[in-house]
Amino acid sequence: MALTALRNWVFAKVNGQEAVPIPGETVGIEHFRDVYAHPNADGRSEGAALSDLFWYWLAPGPQVHQEHLEPGERYDEVARTTRRILARPHAESAERATRAAERVLGEKPERVRLVRLRDEMMPIWAEFYYELVFGEPCPRVARDLIVANATDVVTALKCLGLRHMNRRTALTRYLTEKLRERPLPLPQRLSPEEQVLYLQGTFFNTAVVQTSEAMTHLLLAIARHPEVQARLRAEPGDGYLDRVLSESFRRYPLFGIAHRISSGEITVDEHTTLPAGSVLCFNYADFHATGFTDPELFDPDRWEHRSASRANHIPFGVTANRPCPAKGMVPPTMRAVAKTVLSRYFLSSTTTHVRSIPNRGPCVLRPVDDPGSDRRLLRYLRVRDRAGEVRRDVVQLVLGTYMVLDARRKRLAQRYFATHDAEGRVRR
Repeated sequence: MALTALRNWVFAKVNGQEAVPIPGETVGIEHFRDVYAHPNADGRSEGAALSDLFWYWLAPGPQVHQEHLEPGERYDEVARTTRRILARPHAESAERATRAAERVLGEKPERVRLVRLRDEMMPIWAEFYYELVFGEPCPRVARDLIVANATDVVTALKCLGLRHMNRRTALTRYLTEKLRERPLPLPQRLSPEEQVLYLQGTFFNTAVVQTSEAMTHLLLAIARHPEVQARLRAEPGDGYLDRVLSESFRRYPLFGIAHRISSGEITVDEHTTLPAGSVLCFNYADFHATGFTDPELFDPDRWEHRSASRANHIPFGVTANRPCPAKGMVPPTMRAVAKTVLSRYFLSSTTTHVRSIPNRGPCVLRPVDDPGSDRRLLRYLRVRDRAGEVRRDVVQLVLGTYMVLDARRKRLAQRYFATHDAEGRVRR
């Protein structure tokens, strides 16, 4: 805990105190949704030094990543393209996810295994999104390149490793050749190079990483709560699984902090007005913890008689401010993969489970037809995980400090907007 506090202090000192934390002293929890949904909370990257860090982590191509495009015609065309690619019937998407899970899991030996759940999930979602984009099965070479790219991005984001741009540019080269062979209807406001980077960033970076992380949280929660797993196996239908999924999203939101830059004044109440150019940092975890009894407790039954739309529960963002375009597709596909995993394995884990999940979700997988015991493996897992926490804290402090400094030195976002406008045109 001391190392974590020290790391946060170093990051704040190096990266500056420009942000308005929400909820916080300036904007309370009661105004969270209103400020998030305000039409002036629409800036994405320009004007925030914090953007340099996000662009650094997401390179190459953050300037055309859907999440970081400024409002305007270019963003509108990109967003339409993303929605079109994702627009599939839920049943079709679930079937595609099941096939991907069965292919990848079928490559594994049928024996007890100690795994990292995120590493198990990455290839599944790499295959899923490749097939979604290109309409054909994912070759193994493409899967390996996508996994290497996504793993490198998320490892750097968690400050557990430095960037390896060669792993990322290898996927860029592959996608460039793929689009030459099989052109797709992509945003015409983007150059051919930018179209490649758009696909890489939106689908083979963010989509693969976020869905793999979400599945890791879901499966790890099931593994750590035997009573939940037993009930999932005993109850037919999707009702209880849907409540488990909602609770996983609440307890372990995909986004920790979403930052926006205000394009004009935002009146919070009669006492508070946020000026134009304010960097607003919306804390999903704090929002999801408010308004619930025992918020730290993983309790799927809290959703039995509660509407997620009326609770402090925004796993896919706020409708009025660019919600996740995959919000309709993700639940049925995650449900399908969870069912596939549970049909093959019993899951158990004693590892620490936090939202940032730096340990990648250690878990014991035991084939469902194996009646053995996992006690020894779980004892080993507990000791190994506790010992690894200190090492991870040190690594995150050292590498995180270096990357924050390097990002501020490179100033990727600031330099881009010094020469380009919000539509990507070169300034004259």
